[in-house]
Amino acid sequence: MLPISKQIVTFNPPKEETMNNDWYVIQNVEAVDSPSIALYLEHLKFNVQEMISLVHGDTQRLMPHIKTNKMPKVMDFLLDSGIFNFKASTISEAEIAAEAGASSVLIAHQLVGPKVDRFIQLCLHFPNTQFSTLIDNIDSVKLLNKKAVESGTIANIYIDINNGMDRSGIKIGTGLDDLMNHLKTCKGLHFQGFHVYDGHLRDPEFVQRREKIEHDLEQVTSYFKKLKKQYPEAKMICGGTPSFTSHLLEENRITSPGTCVLWDWGYGEKLTEQSFKYAALVVTRVISRPTEGIITVDMGHKSVSAENPIDKRIKFLNITNYELLSQSEEHGVIRVNDWDNWKVGDVLYGVPYHICPTINLHDEVSLIENGMKTDTWAITARKRKLQF
Repeated sequence: MLPISKQIVTFNPPKEETMNNDWYVIQNVEAVDSPSIALYLEHLKFNVQEMISLVHGDTQRLMPHIKTNKMPKVMDFLLDSGIFNFKASTISEAEIAAEAGASSVLIAHQLVGPKVDRFIQLCLHFPNTQFSTLIDNIDSVKLLNKKAVESGTIANIYIDINNGMDRSGIKIGTGLDDLMNHLKTCKGLHFQGFHVYDGHLRDPEFVQRREKIEHDLEQVTSYFKKLKKQYPEAKMICGGTPSFTSHLLEENRITSPGTCVLWDWGYGEKLTEQSFKYAALVVTRVISRPTEGIITVDMGHKSVSAENPIDKRIKFLNITNYELLSQSEEHGVIRVNDWDNWKVGDVLYGVPYHICPTINLHDEVSLIENGMKTDTWAITARKRKLQF
């Protein structure tokens, strides 16, 4: 492989969203409650097709993460687009994928407590979907193997590799050797490959980001290459949206972007080589003008993710020269320069800094087609438990 600095990497430039487009304005906005999420179908379609085009149509290399959207209707759309393999964070997310007809779902968490039995029941109930989960230690292997043998099924597993993020997984070394050797004794488990998540690498400059990704993967790829001699069908599932455009350049890797299906302000600001569009906005309304220069909206931290500082939560598209001063549960207080132009009931459209936890705060989205609300889609998998 050529040095990264010598590789020719071409991506479409990002498309700046401007007020001149007015694409986000909902013509029948009186039918849209607030605060709520508006999902723009045209941009959802664009993002999915962009994701597919980046892997040159080879959808077998895509394993989009369900945690971003959590919606059966979005799952239907992804499947209709030829994407059949997915990654999930919860059993509920895996369940909606199986209901939609997914071929495979990796639950990218190491299961503990009642979730182990729930996973087994999920496997038994949906025999046409191949489920798998992560393991990184021998005790978890023993428990899952015991449960699988008792139920008469085979549990598919990926080994979670700690590639420097230090959030989960096992490092390359003797501990991994011992884990692989122990797996050979487990009659109820089937080894599928490695899962390597590098979400901590988010440098805005793509070449610099890619250099770090590839540097940190050197030990992993070397180990995996040797492992493939014994397990020729083993796969390596890598990264998320930040490293998607790096991993897709290596044909032997499965990629698992998630955020790019809906996109958000945070990644749009950092991942400048990616050209996805904002497909999900927060719709909020002015509910008060308590003092000159201040408007208050019905967008508290129950409706947009509040994990980041106040200036990194939402970017409004139809207002300039403003400052989000504070949020409480149901209120957002904004300083504006054109206070006289705002009245109670006016609508603001905002792009969340982090769309994944924002989606999880809502029960449904308003589907927007050609500027009109046409339907309501349920965010079903925000629930921790559905049937299983």
